[in-house]
Amino acid sequence: MKKILIIEDNRETGNILKEILIKEGYDVKIANDGVTGVLYSQKELPDLILLDLLLPKISGFDIANRLAENDKTRKIPVIVISTLADEKQSRDKLKKCEIIKFMKKPYNIEDLMLEIKALLKSKDDKK
Repeated sequence: MKKILIIEDNRETGNILKEILIKEGYDVKIANDGVTGVLYSQKELPDLILLDLLLPKISGFDIANRLAENDKTRKIPVIVISTLADEKQSRDKLKKCEIIKFMKKPYNIEDLMLEIKALLKSKDDKK
């Protein structure tokens, strides 16, 4: 079973997304802040991370760049889900990250599921 980590400070949003992903057959964990998200990522090595950029303690930008700098976590695909309007500026701040996709809030759940499945398939194909 594929493990997905949701790093999202809005508990309601995180729980709704978790329930949808569980129904799709994924093992899902939620981290409500960046510190917990980074620690979990390094310990559990999820197959994919859904990352909000606006978080308490550590920003999503810092999390993504920390993951990219760590040999154990650099290949984990990340889908950034954010309300930030400027995707180009966000991409510039995430240059170190190899596998990253952007979804703008509010997003279509079907589109998100397609991105998740595509990234997980791509990761499997590279093994």
